[in-house]
Amino acid sequence: MSLFEINEFYPHPAHKDRIQRYQLHKRLFKGDHFAILESHLNRYQLNQYYIAVNMAGIICKKSADFLFGETPVFSAGNADNSPEQKAIERLVADNDLNITNYESALANSYRGDSFYKIRWGQRYGGLIPVQADSYRTIIESQNAEYVFPEASLTDANTIIAYHVAFPQLVEHTKGEEWILHVESHYAGMITYRKFRMNPISYAPGTNEVSQWKIYAEITEARNAITTGVPFPLIVHVPNYSVDDDWQGIDDLTEHLGMFTEINNRISKIAEILDKHSDPAMAVPSGSLGEDDNGQPVFRAGRDKIFEVMDKAEVVPQYITWNGQLDAAFKELEKLIDIILMNAEIPPVALGRDNSGTSGASGLSVKWRMNSLLAKINRKRQYYEKGLKRLLLTAQLLEHAHSDEKLDYQVVTPIIKFKDGLPDDDMEQASIKQVRTGGKATQSQLSAIMELNGCTEEQAHIELARIREEEKTEGFVKSSVFNDTDEGGDE
Repeated sequence: MSLFEINEFYPHPAHKDRIQRYQLHKRLFKGDHFAILESHLNRYQLNQYYIAVNMAGIICKKSADFLFGETPVFSAGNADNSPEQKAIERLVADNDLNITNYESALANSYRGDSFYKIRWGQRYGGLIPVQADSYRTIIESQNAEYVFPEASLTDANTIIAYHVAFPQLVEHTKGEEWILHVESHYAGMITYRKFRMNPISYAPGTNEVSQWKIYAEITEARNAITTGVPFPLIVHVPNYSVDDDWQGIDDLTEHLGMFTEINNRISKIAEILDKHSDPAMAVPSGSLGEDDNGQPVFRAGRDKIFEVMDKAEVVPQYITWNGQLDAAFKELEKLIDIILMNAEIPPVALGRDNSGTSGASGLSVKWRMNSLLAKINRKRQYYEKGLKRLLLTAQLLEHAHSDEKLDYQVVTPIIKFKDGLPDDDMEQASIKQVRTGGKATQSQLSAIMELNGCTEEQAHIELARIREEEKTEGFVKSSVFNDTDEGGDE
């Protein structure tokens, strides 16, 4: 079944729910809860008190922080100064892959899917002179809302083609029209097509088009190029997935009901507290002034005071209601505990309750982080597979299109990830001491550079000062011990 033909819809109905989920969860991640509610509530509900806490943002950011907060080490498996190692390091550095990876992991958490695109060209597409923006292999993130993977008929978890399609509103002398650009990535080839289409539906409460219908193809725009690479130039990395679907599973869908209940409970607590922050007062009958008819002069809604019974039966008092606040706070605390447990985020990761790490060893903290580390390790396996394919494809593309003779062989890189936890320096030093039998594992010069954050030249100067002070101190001690008293005895 072709996704892009005349009389078909864009986005195709088979992908519409997926794209709407991407958009909804992006708003949740950014904390734009009211914009989500606005399209689902009536006028009365919109006037109700509502407070939202961005639990979705915490869940997504924790995953990305532990996965790519520390840059992984990319190795060609050869010597540090080998051409292969230098090529891998150059591809990583030139494309700021550490930042791209972090942004990918952040979006992957709320979408469930991330896509990388590899291309040969200029970063700014010719807007900057070639001397400053040369042709090279470029690795960048591809907006997942515009990617329409085509899975194998015999294996739904294997993608054989990636269609990148995005709409553009074009202005010309006859007015405006919508053009759909389609870029289809196959193994060794990319095809380009363009279609004309009309908007048919809009997002609720906005002027944003949510669906179009294709009515014609611009045949003269058809084009195909060979890439010289035996893989598509799009790499898919799922958040995590199952074996019968290519789509990844995000970190937010399973918590949507809990997000709603937490926000509802916080809103109700705030409403109770606000309502009773300025309570009405009840006073005995006859306490207020009277009008000509002998009636008390007051308005309960304006003056927040009214008479009840008589002064023998009631004393002046504020009218309040605790609204079962103790039970409400306990429920809120329990809801937060449940959602963090389901999200595999232990209290120690957030510094909650008695989860302080004062006096605890690095190993102790690591064991208490076990659930989060297991979650990160699950994600890491998908990223390791994707990044290996990404850098392999980037090298092949460079060999296929570079005008220069490249001095390195194409290799599949080795990627060493870090666990995202801070190192316990004292614990690491003790381990090294045991393993080396008490021998030194770091030079004095390196220690000065590391502790003081200085250059090697500055460290040499500091080390010379230390040795000079040691000589001076040694001379003083020697002079003290060699002094004699007045009688000449030592």
